[in-house]
Amino acid sequence: MNLSAFRFATAAEIRFGRGEARRAVPDLARLGRAVLLVHGASAARADWLRDALTGEGCAVTNFAVSAEPDIALITAGVLAAREANARAVIAIGGGAAIDAAKAISALVPATRPIHDHLEVVGKGLPLDLDPLPFAALPSTAGTGAEVTRNAVIAVPEARRKVSLRDARMLPRLAVVDPSLTDGCPRAVTLASGLDALTQVIEPYLCTQANAVTDALCLSAIENGLPALMTLMECEDGRARDAMAWTSLCGGLALANAGLGVVHGLAGPLGGLSGASHGAICGALLPHGLAANAARATGDTARRIDRVKHCLANALSTSPDNAFSSLAEWSRHAGLPRLDAQGVTAEHRATAARMAASSSSMKANPVPLDPAALAEIMDKAR
Repeated sequence: MNLSAFRFATAAEIRFGRGEARRAVPDLARLGRAVLLVHGASAARADWLRDALTGEGCAVTNFAVSAEPDIALITAGVLAAREANARAVIAIGGGAAIDAAKAISALVPATRPIHDHLEVVGKGLPLDLDPLPFAALPSTAGTGAEVTRNAVIAVPEARRKVSLRDARMLPRLAVVDPSLTDGCPRAVTLASGLDALTQVIEPYLCTQANAVTDALCLSAIENGLPALMTLMECEDGRARDAMAWTSLCGGLALANAGLGVVHGLAGPLGGLSGASHGAICGALLPHGLAANAARATGDTARRIDRVKHCLANALSTSPDNAFSSLAEWSRHAGLPRLDAQGVTAEHRATAARMAASSSSMKANPVPLDPAALAEIMDKAR
C-alpha cells in the first residue's frame, strides 16, 4: 500500500443507490430556482426530472447535448443559460451531457473567453469567478464525470479534445442512481463500461496513485469486468449497480491520481476522428496495458501483475493471456476496432505526436516513445 502524502477532493456530496435520483429532487431544487437542465439528444429521459423540479417551484430550461461537446455547443449552452438567467445547472445523461453542463456552469459567470481557460490549445487559466451551482445525475456507467473537476471539450480547429479544468468545477451534488442506467443500449453499455474499466486500471497503475485511489480501484477492477460481461449477456440489476459503482470509483480515482497511455491517445484520436471516446479506450486498453507491462519494473510490475490476475479471473484464462483475452472478448462482444471506428493511419500518426502534450500521458507509469505509441494503435486496428 502506498502511504505517501496525498490530497483527495471530490463533489461536495455523493449519493449512491437505487431511488436516490428522485429522493434528491428537493435538494436539487435548492441549488437555484432558475435551472438549466442539460440532457442527451432526447429530452424524454429527463422529462421526469424537469417535471419534478417544476413541481418544486423551479423554472426549468432544457438544453440538449446530442454529441460529445465542442466549443460551439458550450458557447450555445452558456448563451442559453444567460438568457434564462439560470442560477444553477443540472445534468442528467452520459458523460457528454455532464461534461457540457459542467463547462456551461463554469463559464456562465466568466469574463474571459473560453479559450483562455482551455489546456494545451489555450492559456489554461483558472476561472476568474466561481461557477454556478452544479449537480450531475449520470445515466450511463462510464466516465465518472459526476465527480471530476474537468470537462473534456472538442476543439475542431485544433483537431483534438482538451480539458477545461478548475477545482471549483467539482459538483455540489453527484447522484449516482444505477436505475437511471437500466436498459441502456448494449453498444453504449459496452463502450462506456470499457471506459469505466480503463478508468480504474490506469489510476491504479499511474505515477500518482495513492492509498485512497488504490482502495477504490482494486475492488472495482475485480468486479467491473465480470459485471460488464454479465450485461453483454442479459439485463441484470446487480450488474448495473456494479458498473455504476465502477464508474464512480473511476471518476474519484482519476480526479485524484491520474490516467495513462490509453487516455493519452484516446483524447487526440477522438478529436481527430470523431469516434466515441469509450470505444476508443476499449480498443486501446489491452494493447496499452501490454506496452506498459513490457517495460515495467518494481512496484509497477507488481501492480500490472495484479491487474492481469483480476482480468484473468473474469475471463477464465491464465494471467499471461489476460490482455489478449480481453481484446478477444471485447471484439466478440461487438466492440469495433479502430479502423472500423473511422480512425485512419493519418489520425494514428498525428495522435502519436499529440500524446506527448496530453495531461493523461504525464502520469503513465513507464516512458513510451512515439514508436511504442504507434505500435499500441496499430495492434488496436
